Amino acid sequence: MKIQGAKKVHYDSGPNMTPLVDVVMVILIFLMLAGSFVTAEHFLVSNLPVVQSGAGGEQLPPGFIPDEPIDIRVDTNPATGAMIATAGQIRTGDAQTLTQQLRAMRVKLNATGKSDEKLQVKIGPAKNVKYRDLVAVYEAALNAGYKKVAFATSH
Repeated sequence: MKIQGAKKVHYDSGPNMTPLVDVVMVILIFLMLAGSFVTAEHFLVSNLPVVQSGAGGEQLPPGFIPDEPIDIRVDTNPATGAMIATAGQIRTGDAQTLTQQLRAMRVKLNATGKSDEKLQVKIGPAKNVKYRDLVAVYEAALNAGYKKVAFATSH
């Protein structure tokens, strides 16, 4: 008995597409995963004044007065590891003293015509400052009566 199927002409279906589909699916899954990690990056909202310089600077309305910045630099004493907060003439390592001196600075600025709405504190930490020291400076600024407190990049 002869098998008839072996002698029949086979239909040519072309090249095998299964490996190509597998490679495309692997690339697609990789791109989907890589794209989902990019969306996890967010920007911190800041209320720093808008400046005209730079590529994307906006035009400020005439008569616009930006907020009065008060820069507080937070460093660590290398010998003791204690915090050192510096803001203009203020230089202290104690949060209570910092609160009192910042309050006195706010009262002086209010006496010169600067309202609390126009005063802004920017806290700039050094490279190795501990988080608890930043929290202490932040709380000192809030306890001194400042309403706008922001963080700057490390100096």
